[in-house]
Amino acid sequence: MFLCIVAVYAAAVIGGFFTSQNVDTIWYQKIKPYITPPNWVFSVVWNVLFALIALSLYFVWIKSKADKKQKKKIAIVYAVNLFLNVLWVFLFFIVRSPEAAMIELVILWISILYMIGFVHKIDKKSQFLLVPYALWVAYAAAINAIIILFPK
Repeated sequence: MFLCIVAVYAAAVIGGFFTSQNVDTIWYQKIKPYITPPNWVFSVVWNVLFALIALSLYFVWIKSKADKKQKKKIAIVYAVNLFLNVLWVFLFFIVRSPEAAMIELVILWISILYMIGFVHKIDKKSQFLLVPYALWVAYAAAINAIIILFPK
């Protein structure tokens, strides 16, 4: 369990670093749409989501037992997803390209749906633990889309 938490929260720390450095910038304050919740909400929600992702990873990992081929695929699926999660933060806040971030966000969301389908075959509860993540990223996509479609 400890390794699952470390792996998932490593991505959280990297993404959080990029985000925390930029949420109070003039650039972000100018483009932030009205449906964006207060900054503290993001910290709470993402901490819960990363905990659910870590639990999902743990349950699917132990359920796969000694199947090394399956464990390798599990590691790849979760690692790619977490990389995409951090990449969105980088594209949005560092590159400051909501358009590139939106394209990447669609890929991230597809990877979450893939993850849900993939873990469903191994452990059903792991699948359900990922649903809030998919919903939150869909909400993030709506915010990202508003920034692009209705610039201030």
